[in-house]
Amino acid sequence: MARRITQPVSVGDVVVGGNAPISVQSMTKTDTRDIKATVNQIKQLEEAGCEIVRCAVPDLESAVALKSIKTQSTIPVIADIHFHHELALESLRSGVDCLRLNPGNIRDKGKVKLIVKEAKERQVPIRIGVNFGSLPPVDGIGKTGGVSRHTDGVNLLEKGSSVEGTYTAVDHMIATGLWEIGILESLDFDLIKISLKAFDIETTVASYRGMAELVPYPLHLGITEAGTAESGSIRSAIGLGILLYEGIGDTIRVSLSDEPVKEVDTGFEILKAMELRKESPILVACPSCGRADVDVRKLANEVDDLLKKIKTPIKVAVMGCEVNGPGEAKDADVGIAAGSGRAVIFRKGKKSKIVDEKDMLKTLMDEIHKVERELADPN
Repeated sequence: MARRITQPVSVGDVVVGGNAPISVQSMTKTDTRDIKATVNQIKQLEEAGCEIVRCAVPDLESAVALKSIKTQSTIPVIADIHFHHELALESLRSGVDCLRLNPGNIRDKGKVKLIVKEAKERQVPIRIGVNFGSLPPVDGIGKTGGVSRHTDGVNLLEKGSSVEGTYTAVDHMIATGLWEIGILESLDFDLIKISLKAFDIETTVASYRGMAELVPYPLHLGITEAGTAESGSIRSAIGLGILLYEGIGDTIRVSLSDEPVKEVDTGFEILKAMELRKESPILVACPSCGRADVDVRKLANEVDDLLKKIKTPIKVAVMGCEVNGPGEAKDADVGIAAGSGRAVIFRKGKKSKIVDEKDMLKTLMDEIHKVERELADPN
């Protein structure tokens, strides 16, 4: 699939956009003022492969804490800013690699300009983070004050794809983003990333599609408040998958009501399924049925756990019967077709050996490690 080529920006040492790989990021769920807990969670994210991390900055103490957090993180740190422009300025002084600003709740043009001038001096990118849950009032983009969200008209807007002649939630999200883009561009600032997130998949997809046609900047994809690990992963995979298949998207965050490491794991699985990232193994496993003579589910889960320790793009197949087993196993770098009391191990499409059931997991992993070594040293 052809990717939309965007104007790249550097978030710390991670390039977002252009021809750079689509990066996976997450957000800490600790109190940012608790430096030790936040750093510990960032370390867990680093080990999971997270490439960019964002921290909430609800108060001045959190903004100041970012200075220490930043020095202890090996991945770029983004400050997540809402409501108060002073928190963005203090976060910049703490040395963050990027800011996330919400144009729905920082609507004073003068204050946005103060942030941009400081970010420009430090060459720190800004993500314009539009979110359906915090959009400005209808007819209130860029206007301070306003009415309660209960009476601002946003929730009366039609969701989903744009409707000709009707001002929809999609139109409002895009217009909100364009308002802040205009401020940044007026100050000759183009270190810009953009996100347009909603819980509703159709609204999210249509918003990103619309913005992608209007600006050259990289897009940060996400479905906001997607849900729990199971439901949120499915919703995110569908929404992000549609956009990624169309070539839209330069970095992703899967928002889950779960540990942030789960967000990273899910993000990489989405990219692997789309063949957009190939740095780790892919597991093909049959769902099992009444034909299976072995516990395929147990075997597949054991293999999956062991593969998490491998950082080589190997395709592994775990199959449980003669229907699809040999074909899928032959298509993989390493495959196993398990039967009654024994299993056939395949290497690069050819039978490698036949082993007893009790030895099949160890033998399979031995073959996987052989392929791993061969790929690391092809000579």
